[in-house]
Amino acid sequence: MTVTNNLPHGPKLPRFLRLMKFITRPVKYVEDFAKTYGDHFTIWGSKDTHIIYFSQPQALEQIFTADPKHFESGVGNGGLGFLLGSNSLILLDGDRHQRQRQLLTPPFHGERMRAYGQDIREITQQVSSEWSIGKPFNIRSSMQEITLRVILRVVFGLNEGQRFQQLQQLLSSLLDFMGGSPLMSTALFFNFVQKDLGAWSPWGRVMRLLQQIDQLIYALIAERRTETQQNRQDILSLMMAARYEDGQPMSDEELRDELMTLLVAGHETTASALTWAFYWIDQLPEVGEKLLRELDTLGVNPDPSSIAKLPYLTAVCQETLRIYPIVMNGVPRIVKSPVEIMGYKIPERNVIIPSIYLAHHREEVYPNSKQFRPERFLERQFSPYEYLPFGGGNRRCIGLAFAQYEMKIVLATILSRFQVSLMSKRPVHPVRRGLTMATPAGMRMVATPQVKRASTPVAV
Repeated sequence: MTVTNNLPHGPKLPRFLRLMKFITRPVKYVEDFAKTYGDHFTIWGSKDTHIIYFSQPQALEQIFTADPKHFESGVGNGGLGFLLGSNSLILLDGDRHQRQRQLLTPPFHGERMRAYGQDIREITQQVSSEWSIGKPFNIRSSMQEITLRVILRVVFGLNEGQRFQQLQQLLSSLLDFMGGSPLMSTALFFNFVQKDLGAWSPWGRVMRLLQQIDQLIYALIAERRTETQQNRQDILSLMMAARYEDGQPMSDEELRDELMTLLVAGHETTASALTWAFYWIDQLPEVGEKLLRELDTLGVNPDPSSIAKLPYLTAVCQETLRIYPIVMNGVPRIVKSPVEIMGYKIPERNVIIPSIYLAHHREEVYPNSKQFRPERFLERQFSPYEYLPFGGGNRRCIGLAFAQYEMKIVLATILSRFQVSLMSKRPVHPVRRGLTMATPAGMRMVATPQVKRASTPVAV
């Protein structure tokens, strides 16, 4: 392949107009550019800083397998520093990122992760038992409540009590305000909106909510440090017990920043994915029927690990994350030293964006890509450069196994008891919620008791 210093073709638009479309119409933003310019395109910026989108599997493989020293990735997430803190895994680069990643990864895999299955099921049962049969409810709010309670129990080690209630209330208020308000979504991309003009100003409210959350988190860390009990299995306790190669533990500030990172990355995203799953299951009755027949094969109160192994349930979760990936793009890579991608020698200071959404809608990989069809995941396996809802390379989300596990337990627990139906059968389209792509905020559903059926094999 011939190497050229010329970047791919692409639009030259004023930054403000481009960002407004990116914020308000995120899907159309990338689809329009891909339709006009093809597989890879450049968003031309000022001076020597341009943004290059890639979605071909070959391009993504070259990006994800390139030496990480070519890139600065944490810097590209700097806009989240006010929320996550400077020690967040998402904001780190180089050796610090690698060390922190090695320390945080173990609790999310193997037996430790599977030990949380019963907690997830209990919380799901608690929240869904509060639904009024036959009365409309906001499905997203219920999924947020489930995923927040899971985070507080599994990550923070909190199950009840005043601190649990305070954190739940404050975190819900913060994340709803940040994600549900168009102004706050804009604030993530325009620094001039981030002005603290007092307690009654939008940004002032965010800052004061964060201060109250920090007080509770630091008090929790201090309390845990005085405990002699060694058998806690929550992720905070496991992080506090972990040691760097030099034998040093994580500092209070590092623990706080990683707790906020796990909360933000694991709460909103999983809630959005679950909401989409219920939408598709209701929109396509044949999917729901097939799923129920598979769940029936496990009997009453199945072991969470048995649920996690169900092939069609797994495929439904995979297709949910494919068709509308919650995060549309992989972590931006800022080029530190020239790197070659698809024959283009990309100079330093340019920004490489792996487009998850466009990768998931390549017709040669996913025929009829706009169609929700879980069977495609039973018919073949996709490479990590074709299917990448959690990003890729050394910036791949460390919680991907836990997120998929949680999705399956929540779906199975609710569908075994309830039929959850949309109030309106009209198709819905994704909207921006902070940095994620979600269902419209007001989507309402109705729960009715699930009709028991004779157990019949499901063809997969």
